[in-house]
Amino acid sequence: MRSIDAYRLNGYNSDVSRTIGKENPMKKPNILWIITDQQSADMMGCSGNPHIKTPNIDSIASAGVRFANAYCAQPVCAPSRFSLMTGLYPSAASVRGDKFHNSPAGLPEAVRKNGLGALLTRGGYNAVYGGKQNIPFTDCESLGFKLLCEDERDRLAGDMASYILNYHEDKPFAMIASFINPHDICYMAIVDSLNFGCDDRDVKNILLNGKAETENCLKAQQLPPGMDEGAFFETACPPLPDNYQPAPDEPEAISILQEERPFKKLARQYYSDERWRIHRWAYKNLTEEVDAQIGRVLGAVRQAGLWDNTVIIFTSDHGDMDASHKMEHKECLYQECCKVPLIIKGAGAAAPMRTESAVVSNGLDIFPTVLDYAGIQAPYNLEGFSLKNRVQGGTRPPEREYRVVECENGVMAVNERYKYAKYDRGERAEQFFNLWENPGEMYNQIREERYRKIIMALKAAADRHQLRSSNISDN
Repeated sequence: MRSIDAYRLNGYNSDVSRTIGKENPMKKPNILWIITDQQSADMMGCSGNPHIKTPNIDSIASAGVRFANAYCAQPVCAPSRFSLMTGLYPSAASVRGDKFHNSPAGLPEAVRKNGLGALLTRGGYNAVYGGKQNIPFTDCESLGFKLLCEDERDRLAGDMASYILNYHEDKPFAMIASFINPHDICYMAIVDSLNFGCDDRDVKNILLNGKAETENCLKAQQLPPGMDEGAFFETACPPLPDNYQPAPDEPEAISILQEERPFKKLARQYYSDERWRIHRWAYKNLTEEVDAQIGRVLGAVRQAGLWDNTVIIFTSDHGDMDASHKMEHKECLYQECCKVPLIIKGAGAAAPMRTESAVVSNGLDIFPTVLDYAGIQAPYNLEGFSLKNRVQGGTRPPEREYRVVECENGVMAVNERYKYAKYDRGERAEQFFNLWENPGEMYNQIREERYRKIIMALKAAADRHQLRSSNISDN
């Protein structure tokens, strides 16, 4: 597949790579990378959300660094996971959404040979993987990991904890634990669409193949035992977000997307305020459920006496709209689905909790960060930077002027304060926001003359990225 070879792969072979981390004469740390599915950046207690309790995720932050401006490479599962596992943008493999032709021939041998698991194995690690994969063109074993567990829920937590507790080898382990939740929230609108008269074949197939997910989502919607509805909405259920109402100048691409996925349109059209709040309640519960599963794995690290010598990375593949703009699911360029949690606890004595404001990409930056902690050479043409020195307090990498996020329907360029987004279809395709004064993206500032210079700069960055991506696809 020439398109992917054309994309910065001249340096993807190990014999022409740069060293991003020198070999450490001390014992190499274990590495534990925890991934959740569809968890927005603010769905953690440590991010200041008063409506959710995530003590286990918070415990990572209490000993590490929370990156408050972390973005995914693409706000859909498969494209984002391609980036997480390769350090490349999804467009490098012409992946724009969850539907793709999953042929092994689509991934060049240079990428497969230098998969993260293979690099870690050659660097002296036992590289193991458990849970959700959904990686376009490949799987964890082809990337060099040993698959420990295919379950994505409680059994995953138990199996990974057991592996850690029974680990007695001389060389360190590098583990990815990839949990499914809070992704089950997707099934709320899908199930409800049947009650609104939806007769879409895709919806019926999703439900036919998602019985466990449907059951768990329904369970998450249940009210606390013994609490009546009035008291529930008064004291327990999260309120609607400040940006609950759709913007009057919303891009037409949003309504086009909803027409293509009828359950999204029906939720916006028919959900009452109370139903949207139930959505937020269920999303909270599913996030707290996965936090408890994460806690079992973290507990094993502590019980085994490995906490100080284990690097722990926590992130999610993308977020969920969760009633903002009267939307749920993902696939658009709003903050709720593009901004993700990213927390890194380094090895060594615990440092005070710290928050970093630098704009980072989990899809591009975690790959080189893992290799840096492992003291392993990385392909030199990766666009991401290792975040190790930001965590450990060493020399910082250069600040980026912006980060690009791809989307099935467009592209955006964002820095710490400003964001430009452009959709590929429909009217009102361009958006611009000053995120400091308009964090909920409640009104489009694209025509405000005072921002003309930064709008043009971010637009140029987005255009350059799209041009490069289209050239890849055409090769």
